[in-house]
Amino acid sequence: MSDAMLVVRDLTAGYGPVDVLHQVSLQVHRGEIVSLIGANGAGKSSTLRCISRILRSRCTLLEFEGRDIRTLPAHEVVACGLAHVPEGRRIFPRLTVRENLEMGAYRRSDAVAIARDLDRVHGLFPILNDRAKQQGGTLSGGEQQMLAIGRALMGSPRLLMMDEPSMGIAPLLVARIFSAVKQLRDDGMTILLVEQNARAALKLSDRGYVMETGRITLAGTGVELLQDRRVQEAYLGD
Repeated sequence: MSDAMLVVRDLTAGYGPVDVLHQVSLQVHRGEIVSLIGANGAGKSSTLRCISRILRSRCTLLEFEGRDIRTLPAHEVVACGLAHVPEGRRIFPRLTVRENLEMGAYRRSDAVAIARDLDRVHGLFPILNDRAKQQGGTLSGGEQQMLAIGRALMGSPRLLMMDEPSMGIAPLLVARIFSAVKQLRDDGMTILLVEQNARAALKLSDRGYVMETGRITLAGTGVELLQDRRVQEAYLGD
């Protein structure tokens, strides 16, 4: 489809001799939020790591905006406009909040646009402006998650992959982060979201995929998956 920004087909990957992903296929269309839900160990994070080329994989197609990225190193995938906010945040704890954000723009030289993106991040997460001179490692878990998202946005991506943004975060800050995700989509950002909170993710998503033991087992709109009895019983507690 012409609006398919990311296309993954028959993705297989593993760690050592053991495959953990088995012929995974999915698409993300321009301007939508797509969720990937499933139990711990289902292969969701590994799927994102393969897409961003951190983890080696085998597939018949891995295409971003019409470009084959199967052989690109991870830093070139970032340069293409695909950013990955990893599970566990992975900020630079000894750098200040401002320095962490500046690291997200390390490949850029467009000072005016960088300043504009910094303002955008501060608009989404005002606390990052308030804590600009504070070391990243002294922030709360939720604030560090905001910083990780902000750092990715400073790279000016067109597709943002987010891995478990609500994990280990206080409910009030979880609500703030999900509100920011919705705002990003409303502003035109395309998002692939891995999230343990299946209900919150599907409510926010245009479409979703369910992953079990390294395979996609269900797909549909967010509403369809919320109403699916199998999803309700396995992931929603209904």
